Amino acid sequence: MAFVILTSKPGQFRTEAGPGLVPVERWDYLFCGRKRAGFTIAELTTPSRVRIIDEAGPVNLVPTKFLEAFDTLEEARAELRTLTHYASLPAELRPA
Repeated sequence: MAFVILTSKPGQFRTEAGPGLVPVERWDYLFCGRKRAGFTIAELTTPSRVRIIDEAGPVNLVPTKFLEAFDTLEEARAELRTLTHYASLPAELRPA
């Protein structure tokens, strides 16, 4: 079992889990009180592809083998905290 982090940025792109990916948790990243990104931690049950849909139109299918995988849910959460913490800047990671 492994976990991956899928990212969506409002107004730019969104990711969608394909077969073999089971969403487990969703998080909103707020910076200065404004939502800047959404994260989904998904369990990877079988190799799959992630749909990345650009707001400008193109759709890409990316194999999950190119995503960083974490052995546990807690490791994925720790990576999210690392990605969203910037010294003393007003950033917040909130369950969605």
